Amino acid sequence: MSSQAVFLLVEDSEDDTLLITRAFRRANVLNPLHAVKTGAEALEYLSGTGRYANREEFPLPAIVLLDLKMPGVDGFEVLRWIRLQPGLKALRVVVLSSSDAMRDVTLAYQLGANSFLIKPVDFERFVEISQAISGYWLWMNEAPEVFRPPVQGGQKGVRQDRSSLL
Repeated sequence: MSSQAVFLLVEDSEDDTLLITRAFRRANVLNPLHAVKTGAEALEYLSGTGRYANREEFPLPAIVLLDLKMPGVDGFEVLRWIRLQPGLKALRVVVLSSSDAMRDVTLAYQLGANSFLIKPVDFERFVEISQAISGYWLWMNEAPEVFRPPVQGGQKGVRQDRSSLL
């Protein structure tokens, strides 16, 4: 398994996924970025089920970048689910949404979001946000201990700290 902290991007827009991926590259964020397209897929990834059962290939993320407005299981439901999971409730979740509605911001924080960022329309601003996310959440912020769901071999958890980054 990679020793780098992994980002999980939960984003239904292929254009936004491509934009964020390119912005991370331009910002020189070298950490792996795994992307899923639906809230249901995010739940599978985070629970390590279905096609995401192999934690070597799909490691538990250090940070979830979460869109809110998705069909089916939306970002609020994903956030609510994460905070109800004993092994994931400390997982850092950064909402990355095009919504600037105060009710969305408030609800996201009430459900346990660690941060709420509004998606910029300009690519260079996306690069700046990518640098800020990496700089703050990976380098400056102390990560909580996040336990993985039980896996083969009895491994209970992994600490994500700054020494394991980049």
